[in-house]
Amino acid sequence: MAERSGKFAGNDPFALVRSWLAEAEASEINDPNAIALATVDATGLPNARMVLLKDITDDAFIFYTNYESVKAQELEHAGTAAFVMHWKSLRRQVRVRGTITREDGARADAYYASRSLKSRLGAWASRQSRPLKNRATLMAEVAKVTAQHGTNPKRPPFWGGYRITPVEIEFWADGDFRLHDRYRWRRQTEAEPWEINRLNP
Repeated sequence: MAERSGKFAGNDPFALVRSWLAEAEASEINDPNAIALATVDATGLPNARMVLLKDITDDAFIFYTNYESVKAQELEHAGTAAFVMHWKSLRRQVRVRGTITREDGARADAYYASRSLKSRLGAWASRQSRPLKNRATLMAEVAKVTAQHGTNPKRPPFWGGYRITPVEIEFWADGDFRLHDRYRWRRQTEAEPWEINRLNP
C-alpha cells in the first residue's frame, strides 16, 4: 500500500472526497460539486456532460436526472459510468469509475422535496434531451404542470437519482514542473478491499 500523508491521508476514499469537496466549497466561485459525467451509448460512442453531485454516502456518489434523458438511457444500457471533479482553485481533481444503480426511493423523494418549487415544476415540464420547438413551448408546459400539480408537486415517476458505486477512485494534485501527485484506489468488486497505488504523473 502506498504511503500517503497530508491532503492524501486517510483510509476512507469517500471521506477524502468529502474533505476535498469541503475545501473546494470555500474557494470555488460556482458549483464546486460539478462533475463531468461520462457515459457510452449502445454503439460504444462516448458522451460527456456536466451534472451536479448531490450526495456522497459511505459507498457511492449520487446525482439526479430525468430517467428518460439520453444520459439515463446510456447509464441503463451500460450499467457503468465515470466522472471527474476538477477544482481549479485547489489545483486538484478526483476521477471515479464504477457501476450504476438507481436511487429511486425515500432519498430521491427527500432531495426532490428540498429543491425550489420552480425546479420541481421544471422537472415535470422538461422532456429532457428531446427536440423543443422554442422556449415559449417550454414555458407553456411549465404553466400547464403548475396548474396540474400546484405548489407541492410529488416527484415525477420519470425523475430520480443514480448511484455510482466505484471500483476505482483517483486523487490528483498539481505538482511543480508537471510532477503531479496521483493516488489510485482500486478494487475488482465493491465487496473487496481497496488496493492503493501511487502513480507516475
